[in-house]
This record gives sequence, C-alpha cells and structure tokens, in this order.
Amino acid sequence: MLKPKPKKKRQLGRRELIDLPMLALRGVEAKVDTGAYTSAIHCNEVRLVPDAATGQPVLHVRLLDPKHPATNGRPLAFHEFDQRLIRSSNGEVQARYIIKTVVRLYGQNFTTEFSLADRSDLRHPVLLGRALLRQGHFVVDVARRDLSYKAEHRAAARLGAEPPNNGKGD
Repeated sequence: MLKPKPKKKRQLGRRELIDLPMLALRGVEAKVDTGAYTSAIHCNEVRLVPDAATGQPVLHVRLLDPKHPATNGRPLAFHEFDQRLIRSSNGEVQARYIIKTVVRLYGQNFTTEFSLADRSDLRHPVLLGRALLRQGHFVVDVARRDLSYKAEHRAAARLGAEPPNNGKGD
C-alpha cells in the first residue's frame, strides 16, 4: 500500500506582508511567531452591542491603528466570535475575543483564528502563530522576510500579469 506523499513545505520569513481580504486589509506587516499558537491582530475600541433584530451580541472593533497605512479606520462588526483565555508572551493570561478570517499567503487563502489584542506597544500589528503555520505547511527561515510577497510578484511577472498590490506601492 502506498503512503500518501507528504505536502511540500513552503518557507515564510520572520516577517511577512499579508493580506486579510475579508477585512479589506492589504500589505500588513506580520511577525511570524512559532512560540504563539493562535495568531493575533491589533485592535482597539472593542465593544459588545446587542443586535437590534436578534438581541444577540455583536462584537464591534477597529483593527490596526488609524495611522496604519493598511487601514481606513472603519469599524468592523463580527456576529461570530468566541472568547478564550490566552497566555501572552510575558506569561500573563488574558481573556481575548477570537475571530476567524482569511489570510492570503503565496496566492492562497487560509482561514484561521485571530485573537484580538492591544498590540499598540509592539512593532508589528499582526502575529502569525503555529496553527496557521501548521495548516499551510510552512516552515520559518528567521534570516529571511517577505517570501510570500516576493513569490507572488515573481509569479505575476512570469505570467506577464500585474503583480498584486500589497500596499508596497510597486
């Protein structure tokens, strides 16, 4: 009996430019963190508001900072969300809201969970965790960066197409 061929692993650098198409965010710089299980995204103005029609809670947030080049500052509402205890890198346990959204890497969409956290004091507004790395069969080369972004642009050039505009102004 033949064993199924293992999926080829693709590399990500320590930092990657990503698109979050369901959130209308493009070219967001993300830190790849093999120490984190769940991915995280910076948010503020978090509030729960009951839906007028159903009475069910709706999560309202603003993602990224208004000055971040990838955002237009518009508020977002999530009808589907969860809340979990997440241990931060400094060992502190926090109750965080969790959303599911799509991340685009290497021209492919991956649905994954993001915890919503105040990352305003951190360099990168987005952190990509192990759950996404495992799902996409990614390995991390800490000496490199923007491997997905560069691969998409090389593929577009080979096809003679316009490269995707990931907010880099190419």
